[in-house]
Amino acid sequence: MSLQYEEIGQRLRAFRLGSGLSAEEVAKRIGISRTALYRFEKGEVVKIETLTSLADLLGVSLATLLGVEIEYLSNAVTYFERLRQLEETADRIVVLAGPISFLLASERFAAMLEEILRETVAEDMPGRDKALADIARIIAILAERKEIYARRRPAIVNLISAVDVERMVRSGFAGRTFVREHVIAERRALARAELAHFASIIEAEPIGVQIGLVPGTLPHTGFQIFRAGDRKTLSISPFRLGEQPNVSLGVAMITSTQEAVTLHERVVDELWRRALKGKEAAAHMREIIAAAEGEGR
Repeated sequence: MSLQYEEIGQRLRAFRLGSGLSAEEVAKRIGISRTALYRFEKGEVVKIETLTSLADLLGVSLATLLGVEIEYLSNAVTYFERLRQLEETADRIVVLAGPISFLLASERFAAMLEEILRETVAEDMPGRDKALADIARIIAILAERKEIYARRRPAIVNLISAVDVERMVRSGFAGRTFVREHVIAERRALARAELAHFASIIEAEPIGVQIGLVPGTLPHTGFQIFRAGDRKTLSISPFRLGEQPNVSLGVAMITSTQEAVTLHERVVDELWRRALKGKEAAAHMREIIAAAEGEGR
């Protein structure tokens, strides 16, 4: 097997960020310099023995660090950092990770997201400090992803479930069930504004953005497909942002195996065939918003 050291370095950085350990701590524990670790993260050749030590320290398998068939990621920080890395080179991204694509989301939503995610961390939660620190890291990574998208503008196909949209306008963006009534009202208003933002994108038909509104539900586990030249990479994840967010528990997977990518592309093709598009999709989305407003929610 030919080792791709640049990709190994990207995974190494992602898992280090997810561990919460600084570069200094990692380097000290395995007996190398911080400079050497940074060089490894940038793609310099590294001995397999050193990679084994790094994998053991970071709590991942050597196969995952090497990217052999499937990467398993049990930390949301690691997962979102890997997405950021994939987006650095992607020329096309397919998103079925609901209910909306963060890259296309409004600045207002992005500004509120940290507060929403912090609500998911209970006051008496074991490991609360680390959970809050992880959320801060996630927000920083998401900001970088936004910047990368604004700079590179890869094509995006975003499939959205009409059922998810209906639920979102009624429940709003909330990190937990029991929040004050005025907060619920604010979050419902935010959800409606965000969906109106997506309806406006659909109506504007910007170059490189395709949004389909699928009647019914999407697969419960979200996935994305990144194309960079002739290479395609699939990410499958339980982590969610916004409505019913989850950045605490789950195992995501990333793979470039042809069978996995092809099977998920077939799902995309079928859902895109069923989806409402263009003015029809925007009109239906606005009808859902209006119905929720008419109910006084």
